[in-house]
Amino acid sequence: MTEQKLPEDNKSIVIPDIIPILPLHNVLLFPKMVIPLEVVGSKAAALIDEAMMKDRLLGLIITKKEVDIAADNYKLEDFHNMGTVAVILRMAKTSESRAQLLLQGIDRFQIRELVEGKPYLQARVNVIDDKDVIDIETEALMANLLTLFDQILKLSPFLPPEFGPLAKSIKEPGVLADMIASIINAPPEEKQKILEIVDSRQRLKELTRLVNHQMEILELGNKIQTQVKDDIDKSQREYYLRQQLKAIKHELGEEEDSNVDIEEYLKKIAEINLPPEAQKEAERELVRLTRMHSSSAEYTVAATYLDWITALPWHEATADNLDIAKARAVLDEDHYGLLKAKKRIIEYLAVRKLKPDSKGPILCLVGPPGTGKTSLGHSIARALDRKFVRISLGGVRDEAEIRGHRRTYIGALPGRIIQGLRRAESNNPVFMLDEIDKVGSDFRGDPSAALLEVLDPQQNGTFADHYLDVPFDLSHVMFITTANILDTIPPALLDRLEIIELPGYTQEEKVKIAERYLIPRQLSENGLTAGQLKITAKALNKIISGYTREAGVRNLEREIAGICRGVAAQIAAAELSAKTIAVRDIARYAGPVRIMNDFDARIAKPGVAIGLAWTPAGGDLLFIEATAMKGKKGLTLTGQLGDVMKESAAAALSFIRANAGTLKVNPDFYEEMDIHIHVPAGAIPKDGPSAGVTMLTALTSLLLNRKVKKELAMTGEITLRGAVLPVGGIKEKVLAAYRAGIKTIILPDWNSKDMEDIPANVRKAIKFHFVKDMLEVLRLALENGKKK
Repeated sequence: MTEQKLPEDNKSIVIPDIIPILPLHNVLLFPKMVIPLEVVGSKAAALIDEAMMKDRLLGLIITKKEVDIAADNYKLEDFHNMGTVAVILRMAKTSESRAQLLLQGIDRFQIRELVEGKPYLQARVNVIDDKDVIDIETEALMANLLTLFDQILKLSPFLPPEFGPLAKSIKEPGVLADMIASIINAPPEEKQKILEIVDSRQRLKELTRLVNHQMEILELGNKIQTQVKDDIDKSQREYYLRQQLKAIKHELGEEEDSNVDIEEYLKKIAEINLPPEAQKEAERELVRLTRMHSSSAEYTVAATYLDWITALPWHEATADNLDIAKARAVLDEDHYGLLKAKKRIIEYLAVRKLKPDSKGPILCLVGPPGTGKTSLGHSIARALDRKFVRISLGGVRDEAEIRGHRRTYIGALPGRIIQGLRRAESNNPVFMLDEIDKVGSDFRGDPSAALLEVLDPQQNGTFADHYLDVPFDLSHVMFITTANILDTIPPALLDRLEIIELPGYTQEEKVKIAERYLIPRQLSENGLTAGQLKITAKALNKIISGYTREAGVRNLEREIAGICRGVAAQIAAAELSAKTIAVRDIARYAGPVRIMNDFDARIAKPGVAIGLAWTPAGGDLLFIEATAMKGKKGLTLTGQLGDVMKESAAAALSFIRANAGTLKVNPDFYEEMDIHIHVPAGAIPKDGPSAGVTMLTALTSLLLNRKVKKELAMTGEITLRGAVLPVGGIKEKVLAAYRAGIKTIILPDWNSKDMEDIPANVRKAIKFHFVKDMLEVLRLALENGKKK
């Protein structure tokens, strides 16, 4: 047995005669050097485990050819003549058959014979000592080798310069040779030759030859790099790298064939029959492409342009389904209600059937969230048998998103319109521009201005994307836009749109939608069947009225999903097999009732009136409260009111003071008191003139000490003369009142024409009064009583 010492800590290492052998491919370890190593395989893992339990020693030796490490049929001639005994400094197992090691070489060894008896390879070895002879020649060889090594460190950017002082600190010639041989970039076969030389002087000579060879390679590489730098612009890094590669291949005699395969582009251009302008532009780019080398930066730009122009559907179109009955059935199958929108789509189909070359309108579906605008676009595409493309314009602030970037920009691409048509592979898809009311603008341009050409049937036949720079016909595309509000859409763009309003659903419509669409969808998404969960109609009505207050059905679907999840959890836990949700069960799954129709309690005193407001999410009730206190000519307005709403309150107060005699109000009331008007939900900004009627009614109710009638709401703008002017959003306001249980509504006389948009069941359930002046409003709104 041979005893060796680790140089760093002087611990004695006893190397036994028989050691485990780990065969390696192309990985070499020199004595006194440290390397990380990952081993894979059950046999290698067993070897590492047993070595860690004993003395942490193993033998590393590389094979002459690639052999299966897991095999048992090793022969002595499969290995090189000499290897390195190593000690495991660190070991970390990442799995049962995989481990990461940190190994340090100890000394050279030779295999005398292979030894069987273990699941891994082991051998009887002879440990070979270094034969260090330090004389004048050895010192000269060491000095020369250190000089060459310093030059290699300067020429090699990937080698740390700290290796230089480390090498100079080594006094043993054999250790110095092993250290430099392990660092330089040489083939494993050359390094194995160094490992097998026992005599340190001879090892230094052989290593000097190898280091000189590496020096020649590095100097040639630097020469190539210098030659390339002189020929190109230093600022073009990518071009520089390509030229460097070209120079390297030139030195190696492996010239690349730079001929471009133009035939493929010629074939594509001939097959798709481009329009004349596009044909001319494609041919011009093709001529440019033939003159450029493939390593040129412009080559990629021209090739990408040809890819785009040949991939667009210039003439590909899908055949329209002009069967009116089938289209109506598809629309009715996908959506309940929305009669006006369905009627307009059927009219579009009828016109297409009678006049196939007609230019389609630009429809704009406007309504609160959750009313089915986006899903209606899918249904239109299905009814027409067309492809469907949707892009969201919410937050888009760059005009290039619509029109594309010019090809002079790095990474230029066409706009979203052209990209959508390429994905659709058809020039007549149904193209939905979602959230058109949320388009922004900044220093990069105004996208809504770019949409003016896209959404004009008279102009979009020659739409020019900046990237393509040739006209593309968009007149066959059916554009559909969606918006929550119209106020933020620029007037010029709004003028090009045909507005179809989706104001919201009534209670009855929501019940039908839930039964037909929402409940089956949520049952499927939560792994339930119709037999496992049923929700009664009364329970649905309770969910709609007590847990949601919205124009659409999005929150209703969330509540239904919550109930489905609760029942699914019980079924999965085997607590029940099926469940029918009645009204009494809702609180268990959805929590306590969140929305209370408490307007009767809130108007129990004089000075409170219910108004109707329009919001982007649909209509809503607006409570207006007035109170008086001792003071002198003070008017306080609270509830985060806008300027228009504050002016309505001032106009209402002026009307009461001017008509105090007619209203039987004390003419000097304002001299003796301060008036405070408050609109609850103070955290929500409110504005608009439609609360003027309600404010005047609340003030009059306060001053006359007469309560406003129960279950009554109103809306309208007032003038200083007491006239009632029309307001907008009547359908949304009426539906909100209907959902809340209002029985009587006072509206401006001029809004009587809006009744045709109100569903018949709502008109039947609510009593409408149409008024022209405020005296008539007060007569209808206030309860009979005497002034206090």
